Amino acid sequence: MLVTKPYNRERAVEYALRWAMGRNPLFTNFAGIGGDCTNFVSQSIYAGSCVMNYTPTFGWYYIDSSNRAPAWSGVEFFYNFITSNSGVGPYGSLVGEGELLPGDVIELGNEMGQFYHTLIVTGSEVDTYLISAHTDDSRNRRLDTYNFATARYIHIEGIRFEMDEGEDCFENLINGISL
Repeated sequence: MLVTKPYNRERAVEYALRWAMGRNPLFTNFAGIGGDCTNFVSQSIYAGSCVMNYTPTFGWYYIDSSNRAPAWSGVEFFYNFITSNSGVGPYGSLVGEGELLPGDVIELGNEMGQFYHTLIVTGSEVDTYLISAHTDDSRNRRLDTYNFATARYIHIEGIRFEMDEGEDCFENLINGISL
């Protein structure tokens, strides 16, 4: 039976701030092979949810570099998963620019509407968000310092999980011990 629980934004942000300028040894660094931004955001969201979706091809999971869902590390795949997920794992929706909270996600796009970079909101200042990201590593960087043509704003609404899944992964994950 699927039940919902709140997304733990504090844990997602704590994880993002801890690993923004480094790499958790539990995960592959994709910076030289396509980018590490969505991988990092997925790790942060996982820290705030402790639930993966192991659906082949269309899920959201990471076991190792060769056994992961496309949504774990691909910008468009992540967007498609998070905004349409009706199964196990995190789910979210597009919102307006001013509606984000810490732990939510921003994806940046070019003039042709192609989205290429995924960021996690880790705070805010007057008139802008503070974000953390990988590839071009950033910790609490002002969003208004980025050069982009368009953006989409994704609010993480909650987490669905099977009733028997209650194990808390946060301490092992943030300390780089196990998934």
